[in-house]
Amino acid sequence: MSAAPAYGEDKGGSAGPGEPEYGHDPASGGIFSSDYKRHDDLKEMLDTNKDSLKLEAMKRIVAMIARGKNASDLFPAVVKNVACKNIEVKKLVYVYLVRYAEEQQDLALLSISTFQRGLKDPNQLIRASALRVLSSIRVPIIVPIMMLAIKEAASDMSPYVRKTAAHAIPKLYSLDSDQKDQLIEVIEKLLADKTTLVAGSVVMAFEEVCPERIDLIHKNYRKLCNLLIDVEEWGQVVIISMLTRYARTQFLSPTQNESLLEENPEKAFYGSEEDEAKGPGSEEAATTTVPARKPYVMDPDHRLLLRNTKPLLQSRSAAVVMAVAQLYFHLAPKAEVGVIAKALVRLLRSHSEVQYVVLQNVATMSIKRRGMFEPYLKSFYIRSTDPTQIKILKLEVLTNLANETNIPTVLREFQTYIRSMDKDFVAATIQAIGRCATNIGRVRDTCLNGLVQLLSNRDELVVAESVVVIKKLLQMQPAQHGEIIKHLAKLTDNIQVPMARASILWLIGEYCEHVPKIAPDVLRKMAKSFTAEEDIVKLQVINLAAKLYLTNSKQTKLLTQYVLSLAKYDQNYDIRDRARFTRQLIVPSEQGGALSRHAKKLFLAPKPAPVLESSFKDRDHFQLGSLSHLLNAKATGYQELPDWPEEAPDPSVRNVEVPEWTKCSNREKRKEKEKPFYSDSEGESGPTESADSDPESESASDSKSSGESGSGESSSESDSEDQEEEKGRSSESEQSEEEGGKRKTKKRKKVAEGQGDGSSSDEGSDSSSSSSESERTSETEEEQVEPASWRKKTPPSGKSAPVAKEISLLDLEDFTPASVQPVSPPTIVSTSLATDLEGLTLTDSPLVPSLLSPASGAGRQELLHRVAGEGLAVDYTFSRQPFSGDPHMVSVHIHFSNSSETPIKGLHVGTPKLPAGISIQEFPEIESLAPGESATAVMGINFCDSTQAANFQLCTQTRQFYVSIQPPVGELMAPVFMSENEFKKEQGKLTGMSEITEKLTLPDSCRSDHVVVQKVTTVANLGRVPCGTSDEYRFAGRTLTSGSLVLLTLDARPSGAAQLTVNSEKMVIGTMLVKDVVQALTQ
Repeated sequence: MSAAPAYGEDKGGSAGPGEPEYGHDPASGGIFSSDYKRHDDLKEMLDTNKDSLKLEAMKRIVAMIARGKNASDLFPAVVKNVACKNIEVKKLVYVYLVRYAEEQQDLALLSISTFQRGLKDPNQLIRASALRVLSSIRVPIIVPIMMLAIKEAASDMSPYVRKTAAHAIPKLYSLDSDQKDQLIEVIEKLLADKTTLVAGSVVMAFEEVCPERIDLIHKNYRKLCNLLIDVEEWGQVVIISMLTRYARTQFLSPTQNESLLEENPEKAFYGSEEDEAKGPGSEEAATTTVPARKPYVMDPDHRLLLRNTKPLLQSRSAAVVMAVAQLYFHLAPKAEVGVIAKALVRLLRSHSEVQYVVLQNVATMSIKRRGMFEPYLKSFYIRSTDPTQIKILKLEVLTNLANETNIPTVLREFQTYIRSMDKDFVAATIQAIGRCATNIGRVRDTCLNGLVQLLSNRDELVVAESVVVIKKLLQMQPAQHGEIIKHLAKLTDNIQVPMARASILWLIGEYCEHVPKIAPDVLRKMAKSFTAEEDIVKLQVINLAAKLYLTNSKQTKLLTQYVLSLAKYDQNYDIRDRARFTRQLIVPSEQGGALSRHAKKLFLAPKPAPVLESSFKDRDHFQLGSLSHLLNAKATGYQELPDWPEEAPDPSVRNVEVPEWTKCSNREKRKEKEKPFYSDSEGESGPTESADSDPESESASDSKSSGESGSGESSSESDSEDQEEEKGRSSESEQSEEEGGKRKTKKRKKVAEGQGDGSSSDEGSDSSSSSSESERTSETEEEQVEPASWRKKTPPSGKSAPVAKEISLLDLEDFTPASVQPVSPPTIVSTSLATDLEGLTLTDSPLVPSLLSPASGAGRQELLHRVAGEGLAVDYTFSRQPFSGDPHMVSVHIHFSNSSETPIKGLHVGTPKLPAGISIQEFPEIESLAPGESATAVMGINFCDSTQAANFQLCTQTRQFYVSIQPPVGELMAPVFMSENEFKKEQGKLTGMSEITEKLTLPDSCRSDHVVVQKVTTVANLGRVPCGTSDEYRFAGRTLTSGSLVLLTLDARPSGAAQLTVNSEKMVIGTMLVKDVVQALTQ
């Protein structure tokens, strides 16, 4: 191999996997060049003044990282180039820093001042890159800096930087959930952004941080609907998913009163329920005790969502088309859902992965809305080149679409499929034929005859599947098919598939009166081969023997006793139990129970025929297009699709108020004259802006913008609607009617005052959006219904006050972590092994001693001193036993002692003030604690995999004491048992950023197995994993809340430094655990 080509390949950074890494210099690029020389070469290139060499070095370093090689020793050399003026070099430096910043936290913190300068750079790309790297450094100490940077970026002039700020919000929330309130304020600000670049990202942040705060969407709903068409594809998927859930909580179901809707097709979508209430006979309905149900009229905002998402069915992105399809399926009236069928069929021409997801959803839709896909039946015909899973899904859809008219075509297709070489597919086809026979009565005999013909097939699997399906079909009309049962009985000599043999035996036993001569002979054959049969077959042989004994005891009495005797000593306890149970029923002893008289009724009771149903029948309770629907199991993070409300919530919450002062200022009136000019020039931005304005004021705006946006569809009839709303509420109480009238009167006055200059509300709301926030809030509280005004309230402004002083590197020493509490740090106290193991019985296996961890990692810690508690002293311990109320909670034993001279009564937990995610299961109230007495209670705390303190109140009848419990990181997990191979397999999955390594020197006192295991398990609630080498210790556990694996390995070499490795998805927990274990081992 020549050095020159290798140099040329490496220079381009395109070396293939498995190829050796070469130095930059051709002369030193040999295969056997040592690592330190190659890295020295890169360090020299990074130290030069030439940007081209720096760029070359960074490309090679990033290529090393991409191939999984460790480049962490280059961190100091790379960090120096973070201030490089070349943007390309800076981008690659940022990529490197994101990868290694957490491992080299001290050095990463040194570069924070550079990132802070980068946040104020004139170039928007540098500002965004600096924020992206800053938010990727997972160090809790810089949370305040990250929060400040996000707040500044959210107000940046560049939409790209604001988009990056939205991306940073979920990262900060996952690092420190205490910042939720401040982050919600930033999200609320970004939701008001009118640019398409920001919309998708901020909705994603909303879904990650506060999906329950649906009140934040009200004011931005119409704007999001109008922006949807121009948002990038990823953002469209996120917004559509969120709006689907929003619409399910805010609008009425379009499927209710469908007959009434069909009778009144002339009713416009712009009407409302109040319009209908005012119709003829409304006074009579109000006087009757049971008022007539109002016909359904779609909310204009509901129609706006459906209309603005429909064009996206033509999107090039399969994900967007699928998102719109699920929205229409869940939200649209039945008459309109059909438009999605053609778009979904188009997706079937895509890659097999896309086909698989689309067909899963089509299979679910075709059960409820069969007619939607019937015109496209041929699109679901199976090609020979389709993968097996695609074939089976298409088969499912074809079976769902089969009806009386197209069943001949479908069955001809199935006949072709049976000749396929794919045996799994053939078996699925036979099951599909059985389902068609069940669902369509007139082809049942045809299908049955076809399946009987398959019994002569050479392939045993085909025959076996046919037998199982025939058994289910025969249960529907057993009397007519005695010949088929005889034919199946003859197959017992040839068929070896256990399920098929069991099905034949069940049929013969169930309908033994139709084959009285053959049944005893089949039992004789089965008795001969009983010991060699599978368990499922043995159970059916016992059933057959019992049924024949009850109907034909003369011929089968001895055979039955023989079979039961064989079963009595079988290795499987199910078969032994079934034999004993059956013997007592059919051959009663002298003390025979009452059940034996009813043996015939028990064994020969008429059984309903099985219903062959689609496996997709019950999947529609999951939201279509979701991972949970694909897996048919609830995935982590899945949010249930809400049920439709019985009564429509107040639609006025989506109206955007215009500040009072803008309606009567002369300046705005002057702007009104210029409005046509702006309308024409703004073009597509018109709908975007009008979506944020008040619908009443939109009535006088340009017809194009209001027509396109749809947010002001009902604005031209606002006055008449207001009057109708008042009349429609006549059935309510007098008080609510008077209040509603006052509000409506006030609203009409404002509309009348601002009608002339309402067309300029866009510019007015733009120019005054920040300066008139307080006035807008007060106006909202006056005009809207009270629940809406409650939702409008924001957290205290003290939290969101901007920090005037810029945080620099010199101030880092002043930072304190957000979760610091006045509780003293827990001291680790080892307890005796006898008390540790007391009462713990996890399993009966001989590995219990190695799995168990000490019953209490840290000793008793003080919760309330007796002086502060006025004689009440409270300590607590972490028991490390599973908490009975909730397995995700840490079990904490609270020890009370009364050192006062009076009894303490009514000990209980007061209202806790907990950070987001943390929850408490309170202990039962202690009624009385006499002087000198002690008591112990158990409470559960879900710390949400964090070491934040749980603050709560201990209350007596007379006093309240504020206390707090902060867990050591080792108490947030539970031990897990696994083999050595399983440990290595899981450890291989948790590499890279999920792996934390630390070198340490073990003292001589910490060299024995017992001492090492005791010290590690005292610090962390982990279980020991067997290990083949004597100098290596392995421990495993799972975090209690999320169930994330925590794997700990200690390589205690006889000579040199020991190495401690922790592998876990929870990198913060892993980092803290390493520090605690190192401290314990080196003491």
